[in-house]
Amino acid sequence: MGEDGRLRAVVALAQRMAAAHTPREFWRAAALGARDGLDGSFAALSVWERDHGRLKVLVNAGERAEGEEEFPDAETYPVHQYPEITEFLHDQWAGGGEPDAWVETAGDPVPTGRVAGLRRRGRGCCVVAPIVLHGRAWGELYVARSLQQKPFTRADAGFATVLAAVVASGIAQAERLEEVRKLAFTDPLTGLANRRAVDTRLDEAIERHHADGSVVSLLVCDLNGLKRVNDTHGHAVGDRLLERFGSVLSRCGAKLPGALAARLGGDEFCLLTVGPTADEVVAVAEELCVRAAELELGEGVACGVASTGDPIGPLGSARRLFRLADAAQYRAKAGRSAKPVVAGRDGTVVRLADAPPGSRDRRRFRDAPVAEPPDGGGPGGRERSPGPGPGGPEPGAPGE
Repeated sequence: MGEDGRLRAVVALAQRMAAAHTPREFWRAAALGARDGLDGSFAALSVWERDHGRLKVLVNAGERAEGEEEFPDAETYPVHQYPEITEFLHDQWAGGGEPDAWVETAGDPVPTGRVAGLRRRGRGCCVVAPIVLHGRAWGELYVARSLQQKPFTRADAGFATVLAAVVASGIAQAERLEEVRKLAFTDPLTGLANRRAVDTRLDEAIERHHADGSVVSLLVCDLNGLKRVNDTHGHAVGDRLLERFGSVLSRCGAKLPGALAARLGGDEFCLLTVGPTADEVVAVAEELCVRAAELELGEGVACGVASTGDPIGPLGSARRLFRLADAAQYRAKAGRSAKPVVAGRDGTVVRLADAPPGSRDRRRFRDAPVAEPPDGGGPGGRERSPGPGPGGPEPGAPGE
């Protein structure tokens, strides 16, 4: 396709999206416009659900393989199986460069997830173009060709990048209509869930635990060294560190089906799970600590875990699980632990979380009543402000 043909394809894509009246019409218009512009046989549009750590397919358009639905309700892929979207954004594009699309073929010697998908569905090659909004990966545009067609070239990948940018512009306009709704439950900096979303989900999780015994686990972590980064390099760099850690948290959380990844506020994050065992959650917490320690400029994380799958005693409310995870995180911070501290597996966490107000070794844990002002003199000398910090709602515990 010559330069004039590609210009016409860009115009046609923009017109198709502008004519859409519903989200599904928009997704289908974007996928079909990209398919036609790249002379493909099939196209898909997927969104990165950061709070759940997964790529969710919004639409499959064109020549669909057996079992592929046009608008699938539950076609998702954990991002740790397709890590490019979580890694390339920060490693290659954070400096202001444009995202590059890439080509994979069914004959590639390294059997990536996408190569395996091509072989399974009888397709010859694909081009994958990340969709970036506001300097952050939103999702991806995927276009495939059949075995009978010529493989995509590097020039095709370059044009796919252009088409992805056009799709991103259309998405930006469409998302403005949903902005108010999203802000209610989303942290604007990282794209993760916010404290309000965690409170709502945790209340539901505790009700389910009481009803059928489902294991509920809460991982709370504090990103070390953020103040030093802000003071030394400026808040823009600090914000970038928070965004990068949010991506790492989303990727790790993807290994726990249904996990909700959130930023509670400031330098505090959490993962909430219902169903996975305590050991599975602890294993992800250990991986999170390792990956956080590898972040440039960061100093790792202090991580605490509380799970109903461990001997933590009766759980009357969501408030107590939060307090236990908070106490475990405090012990990790105080001891400069490179690994997570787990309530019920550490001899002091449960006692520390449940100690009555005014006890000598007590600090002000999240949402716990305090009879006297905290002295900040516990191990490590760290003192937490009573509120959740920037990005979260006003202080308040999950409902009893």
